[in-house]
Amino acid sequence: MRLRYIIYTILIVGFCSLVGYRLIKGSGAKEKGAAKGAGGPGGPAKPVRVNGVVIVPRKFDNSLSVTGTIEPNEQVQVRSEISGLVRGIYFKEGSNVRRGQTLLTIDDAELRAQLSQALTRQNLAQQNERRARLLLEKEAISREEYDASLAEFRSQSSQTQLIRAQLSKTVIKAPFNGKIGLRAISVGEYLTPTTTVANLVNTNPVKITFSVPEKYSRSVKLNTEVRFTVAGSTQKYRAKVYAIEPQVETTTRTLQLRARADNPDGVLVPGLFATVDLPLATLEDAILVPTEAIVPVQEGKKVFVADSGKAKEVMVQTSTRTEKDILITSGLKPGDTVITSGLMSLKPEAPVKVNTGRKK
Repeated sequence: MRLRYIIYTILIVGFCSLVGYRLIKGSGAKEKGAAKGAGGPGGPAKPVRVNGVVIVPRKFDNSLSVTGTIEPNEQVQVRSEISGLVRGIYFKEGSNVRRGQTLLTIDDAELRAQLSQALTRQNLAQQNERRARLLLEKEAISREEYDASLAEFRSQSSQTQLIRAQLSKTVIKAPFNGKIGLRAISVGEYLTPTTTVANLVNTNPVKITFSVPEKYSRSVKLNTEVRFTVAGSTQKYRAKVYAIEPQVETTTRTLQLRARADNPDGVLVPGLFATVDLPLATLEDAILVPTEAIVPVQEGKKVFVADSGKAKEVMVQTSTRTEKDILITSGLKPGDTVITSGLMSLKPEAPVKVNTGRKK
């Protein structure tokens, strides 16, 4: 029995010794590996290999890309000023019409009857005024009596003019050259001033309305030539700024501009979405960095620069963005090395080794 206990004790002690030896050996291996990865005991961390560019100022034609809308040069909803039955329609839907062309007529029989009646009264009042004038010259009537007959004549003349004006409104004509749209009325329909007959638009030239951020308000000028494209096409069109809103919109903090472009073929349809390239001032010593170097943060935007072999955070302010680069207005200077890769895992003061294969 005692021998059995001695054997069990020897086995337990041996097993514990073996486990302890393994633990001590494994811990030593980890410390050795960590020391090796850190460049040895007490050595610096291994530099991270990244790509970067060295900032070199260069000439830059600054421009701003904004969105806008194609609008007709002139646009109106054709309506009648008076109510009445439509007697004739003299245009085809979707056709071109000229200024002054008759579009439709409204029944004027009642107004013509009123005009005939008013002309009769006017003629009678005119004769009475003439007789009163002769009698006044002979001092057969007083001046007050003559003035009353003259006032009656003038009143009847005004009534006649009013009816003639109403008669002229029974013929609706095109106010300008353009293309008329789909009609919403038919012959024989009772037309009221609230009913839209059709839309008339002039699309040569067209207008492009767009807005720019308020910080560019001093850079935009009248007669500036802009280029723009429309949705579904890569063709570039030209337009010239002819009007600028005199104040900044307070809700959007933008300034609205309007340009005019020729449209002889009618390919620029009103309502289309337009991308406008607005040229600004040319910068002789512009600082540009690749767009992938910019890191958005809560306070704005930042970049990493390599300074004495370590990564350093720098807050920057940006302006125009091109297809590959972005214009830096503050935060960087010529000669800075901007890191362009590995930004998401990069920490400030981390050792880096920069490959500046691409230079600016």
